Amino acid sequence: MTTDEATADLWNDVDALWAWLETGQPHGGTEGLLLRMLKLSEEVGEVAQAVIGATGQNPRKGVTHTWDDVQSELCDVVITALVALRTLTPDAREVFTRHLARVAERSLGAGA
Repeated sequence: MTTDEATADLWNDVDALWAWLETGQPHGGTEGLLLRMLKLSEEVGEVAQAVIGATGQNPRKGVTHTWDDVQSELCDVVITALVALRTLTPDAREVFTRHLARVAERSLGAGA
């Protein structure tokens, strides 16, 4: 699979997840939009919980997670963010690509 095919698959999956969520959402309009954005906070919290669990920082619980769990939770954050972006605009792929290019140029220089 080429990089272009993988990117197309990613955005096809994001669109499919967005459509699935749209058909089953109990709240629409502004409320539904805000709840979709708040889902990101929930997912980030799960990353924090997994890191705490992987490092055994809660003495009462000890080690409860692995670094693979942290990876999975980070993936959930990325997926949730991409679906949230798709919720804001049908041009999510282009918006993200342009923004990533700006961040890369600003951070890595013109050769990025």
